[in-house]
Amino acid sequence: MHIKSAKLTFRIPHAASLKDKRSVCRSLTDRVRHKFNVSIAEVEAHDIHQKLVIGISLVSGTADSAQNCLNAIIRYTEETADAELVEVEIW
Repeated sequence: MHIKSAKLTFRIPHAASLKDKRSVCRSLTDRVRHKFNVSIAEVEAHDIHQKLVIGISLVSGTADSAQNCLNAIIRYTEETADAELVEVEIW
């Protein structure tokens, strides 16, 4: 059993309120959760409307498949999020 996790930080320049941020967060987390079947949630900066920090965690049978899945998730969020990915931390 191999566990991988990551923290992704996004900048949402068009978010003028926490409602705008929640909309981006909900859309992104729902899409990732359904496409990749991973645990994902907002983990930091809850009150900053132009910054979104999400945590992702997954379990896999092999280290390679866990890393490949995490890389696919990062690419997917970078391509589809209505925000700019500015930082990635992987454990």
